[in-house]
Amino acid sequence: MKRAPEATRRRRARPDERGVALIMVLGAIAIMVVMLAEFQDDAGTEFAAATAVRDSVQAEYFARSAINLSRLLIAAEPTMRAGIAPLFMLMQRTAPQLPVWQYADRVLGAFNDKAGGKEFSDFGGFDLSKGKGLGLDGGRFEISVVDEDAKINVNMGASNDIAHIRLAKQLMARMAPIQYSPLFEQRDATGNYNDRLTTCSAIVDWADSDLQLFSCDLTSAPSSNAVEDSWYQLLNKPYKRKNAPYDSLEELHMVRGVSDDFWATFVDPVPTDPRKREVTVWGQGSVNVNTATSLTLYALVCSGAPLADICVDPTQMQMFVMGMTMAQGITMGAPLFGTPSDFIAMMKGQGMLGPLMTAVGMKPVKFQSESDFAKSISTESKVFSIYAVGVVKGYRRETRVKIHTVVDFRSAPSLANLSASAATAAAAPSASASATSASAPAPGLNSITGALQPNIGGQVLYFDIE
Repeated sequence: MKRAPEATRRRRARPDERGVALIMVLGAIAIMVVMLAEFQDDAGTEFAAATAVRDSVQAEYFARSAINLSRLLIAAEPTMRAGIAPLFMLMQRTAPQLPVWQYADRVLGAFNDKAGGKEFSDFGGFDLSKGKGLGLDGGRFEISVVDEDAKINVNMGASNDIAHIRLAKQLMARMAPIQYSPLFEQRDATGNYNDRLTTCSAIVDWADSDLQLFSCDLTSAPSSNAVEDSWYQLLNKPYKRKNAPYDSLEELHMVRGVSDDFWATFVDPVPTDPRKREVTVWGQGSVNVNTATSLTLYALVCSGAPLADICVDPTQMQMFVMGMTMAQGITMGAPLFGTPSDFIAMMKGQGMLGPLMTAVGMKPVKFQSESDFAKSISTESKVFSIYAVGVVKGYRRETRVKIHTVVDFRSAPSLANLSASAATAAAAPSASASATSASAPAPGLNSITGALQPNIGGQVLYFDIE
């Protein structure tokens, strides 16, 4: 058998140059595909992060806008009330505060998205087609304004002795009904028992400034020599009692006796609806009887008349709670009482609403001291919680930013005063430029002075964003 020539054998053994080139090209393509996939992942991640930040900022400012609009709405209420005052004067009644904040979501719908604008148009019969600067593009806001003066203020424990006693009466009256007894007859997470008196005293002692035990047993003279209990020092992770005002509602969780069951029963029974909350750490101290829940009103009445039939008879209690709930539902938020005296008269079976209460079988209430009880109630609110949520929809996701702020309008000037001041300033002759520059303070001082001036939109007491 003949053998192939040496040159032929060498050519057959040499690799195919085209195959090598193809392998190199495929390898380069594979490397480029991997690099491209990595670049795409990095770029996609950065784009998604940037988009999320953009939507978050946009949603935050949607919520901030809703808060500012709500503050303006509340500030305009006295002007609205002045417009209907003559009508009430004809009926020889005082014009009550209008609860405009309860309709903030509808009234401010003109500044919201298309759905909110339509709801506003249907609510008032307005045509927004010719309006300018209305509506939102790319998102919406959800708004809820809650009256903090419609709730029991546990920060009264940080006030004077009279406020201590008033708070103790309200807390004990709210916890008094017999159906709540099982809650105070079981051990807490630490294995201790916390009855009504212990829990009430702990809530007051947390906020007061002294180290003496406050007794919520108002049937006997409180002891001024007893010291506050050392329950907090016996915990696995001990801490000290604050002895200062509550800064937030969540701080109540640190107080002895305020368990999850207590919280769900007496503090915030419906977490998704802050209007149902019965306790606050803000507010004036006096409770608005026009906006308080029926159970809060029951606690108020029994704090001033602990021996009344509605406070000792479960049937009378049920009739009162049902009657007030129905009355508030029928009026759809409209105020029932022009002054605190109107509420007292109703509970005594007098006035315009008193005969209706007695007609359904509720017995008149005799207060221990009408003057003292009148100081614990009011018909005008000045402190409000504003819950605003900014919403921006994206591709397969939705960005939501929630802001909770508490605003105090007690020192806020009215719109009428602001307009008068502006007109006076515009009519006053201006001084010469040299005199003005010589007498005017430094710009920094002007800024500080302006920041300390009362704001027509109220003073912010609390701000939380999440």
